[in-house]
Amino acid sequence: MSMYREGYEHYLEKCEQFGIEPVNFHFYVMQLSQEQLVSFAEQARTVRAGN
Repeated sequence: MSMYREGYEHYLEKCEQFGIEPVNFHFYVMQLSQEQLVSFAEQARTVRAGN
């Protein structure tokens, strides 16, 4: 879940940068595409394997 949180933090920074009102974390996660979810899962596996 921390990978999603990191993505959300980046999203919040970009919203602030462009003056856009961000959605809440729950809605952000619900709107991720299948491709994004797979990418997050792969990154999490890579991080776990490295530790």
